[in-house]
Amino acid sequence: MITGSQCRAARALTDLSPERLAISAGVGVETVLRFERKLDKPADDEVFALQSALERAGAVFIPDNGAGIGVRLKFTGSEAKRIDILENEGGIVAPDRVP
Repeated sequence: MITGSQCRAARALTDLSPERLAISAGVGVETVLRFERKLDKPADDEVFALQSALERAGAVFIPDNGAGIGVRLKFTGSEAKRIDILENEGGIVAPDRVP
């Protein structure tokens, strides 16, 4: 389940207003604002609804993998295709660091 900070970050990444997210998730605007400001913990079903709405908008939530939790945007189809091309271009394997 996501945190208020992840909700706020995902909303910023997906460019959703609190009002738009509330409508999409079927919760009140105050629920969104209080959750993001860590003033209140909504019911689990409301948090799940917020997470689902943000995921539909393109957010990907990253669980704690030892480096902390996070959120990022999904790659678009064209971005994923370009990455696949770049990863399979061949050539000499070398470090990614540019001097």
